[in-house]
Amino acid sequence: MSVKNIALKYALNGALLLSLILVSSKGNSQGFLKADGKKIVNEKGQNVLLHGMGLGGWMIQEGYMLHINTESRQSRIRERIEELMGPKETQEFYDTWLNNDVRKIDIDSMRAWGFNSVRLPMHYNLYTLPIEKESVAGQNTWLPKGFEITDKLLAWCKTNHMYLILDMHATPGGQGNDLNISDRDPNKPSLWDSQANKQKLIALWRKLAERYKNEPNIGGYDIINEPNWGFEDPEHDKNGLKEQKNDSLKKLMVDITTAIRQVDQKHIIIIEGNGWGNNYNGVLPPWDKNMVLSFHKYWNYNDQASIQHILDTRDKYNVPVWLGETGENSNVWFTDAIRLFEKNNIGWAFWPLKKMGNNNPMEIKSNLNYDQLVNYLNGKGHKPNESNTYSALLEMATYAKLENTIIHRDVIDAMFRQPYSAASKPFKANKISNGTIINAVDYDLGRNGVAYLDNDTADFHVSGKRGQGNRGHIYRNDGVDIRKDSAEYESYYVSDIEDGEWMQYTVQAKAPGIYTVNLKIASPTDTGALSVTVNGIAQAKNVVVPNTGSLTNWKLISVKNIRLKAGSNKIRLYFDRGGFNLHYMQFAAK
Repeated sequence: MSVKNIALKYALNGALLLSLILVSSKGNSQGFLKADGKKIVNEKGQNVLLHGMGLGGWMIQEGYMLHINTESRQSRIRERIEELMGPKETQEFYDTWLNNDVRKIDIDSMRAWGFNSVRLPMHYNLYTLPIEKESVAGQNTWLPKGFEITDKLLAWCKTNHMYLILDMHATPGGQGNDLNISDRDPNKPSLWDSQANKQKLIALWRKLAERYKNEPNIGGYDIINEPNWGFEDPEHDKNGLKEQKNDSLKKLMVDITTAIRQVDQKHIIIIEGNGWGNNYNGVLPPWDKNMVLSFHKYWNYNDQASIQHILDTRDKYNVPVWLGETGENSNVWFTDAIRLFEKNNIGWAFWPLKKMGNNNPMEIKSNLNYDQLVNYLNGKGHKPNESNTYSALLEMATYAKLENTIIHRDVIDAMFRQPYSAASKPFKANKISNGTIINAVDYDLGRNGVAYLDNDTADFHVSGKRGQGNRGHIYRNDGVDIRKDSAEYESYYVSDIEDGEWMQYTVQAKAPGIYTVNLKIASPTDTGALSVTVNGIAQAKNVVVPNTGSLTNWKLISVKNIRLKAGSNKIRLYFDRGGFNLHYMQFAAK
């Protein structure tokens, strides 16, 4: 399929989704955004709910997105790659990565799916030299690459009537003790320890504002991403969670604002508190009339209490708030979060658009050479040779193209349909005839309790409740646990089945009929049992799941006399007693 046809396909799939978005949040860019009391509005005065996605991993690679967990800040990863294949080949990889990871087709597809905005996490070193590389102290050498990339992205957003939010994700020197976020080198002066770094950041924002001051599709300037620094007690509060004053943070943000306003009076300025964006002690009240407060939210409950602190701040200072970063959880969490945000008139930007992993719209695939490289970089394998390293990285960069990624339609559905609809819909067409096989992992799309029921649906560890959602972290991102069958290519099965869980499958029968359904199961005991309903009517009860020898030793069991009507049928498999795995259903006509 051509790139053009791929974009059209996803545009068509997304067309129905767009009709579900609230009128106030369609985001057909209507001029400059601005703060209006507690709301973000466009030039017509209409309330705007930003439905966005951050392009994490593009300009700045956080190691976990590439499965690198040791020495995993971008600059150190790059140094280690250079040691393996040399600087020329390393530069080729990073150039290829920047060309492939985000392209117009990505933005076109985002718009078709329902997004109306993009958050660009910027690395300052694509726009200007580090202070230690400047030939004259205090001088700012401007690099064309970063500005050119931003210009292209803005053009793609304008074509799609989307807002682009500029996010300074990696500042000169680095803004926190969470090193990967800002690619901070702890052996060099931080942003907070160096006046030269502060001045460079101020100058960079002035340069950006001067360049984009007349661009209404720029939604705002997110001036420092997730500062996390202990000013008062760096030994015991290194990430600034308990900071009370935040004097240095506020002063720098005020100075940046002043520099921006010297050239640009129109754009929203977005500020983030300390402690990864949430600690506003000492920072407020706002010092600019066109300002928005950002907060970040991960791995906690999606109840009113989880956002009450930012709502109280919004009310106290009569200023809009925006959820600048969230995600990296299950579909259940995504749906519940979006419902919570929009009920409280809070726009959002999820994180990230794509990475190696299943809990985002696009998943970048690995390759054998890359797996070996990652093992070595994580201290678990042999050193790869130069040619294998080169092949690993260039192939992975090729896989970053949209048409080579795995598109997680379940994630997109959880973000743009399920917050507004409790209905289920088929994951695949599932047309039944004699011999049809429906994979267990292809249950319907929909909320937990509607398309399936799983007892462990999300990760709430920040709220004190450990959870995982899909324990296999593959294929889909719901609560249902899915693992890869190592004996077959691209084959998956449902695992870790627990008592009381169930899955639903919408199937299409050309004519009414009676079928025997053969279930491929694996079980280490004979204590499991399941039941089957069709269109809400019980057709098999307490079918015993026999002991097959192990959880990977597969056998077929037969469930007879399953009646289907002509047309659409909803089959539910209820797991009365769990402890077994399920691979597929095969339909045999009677």
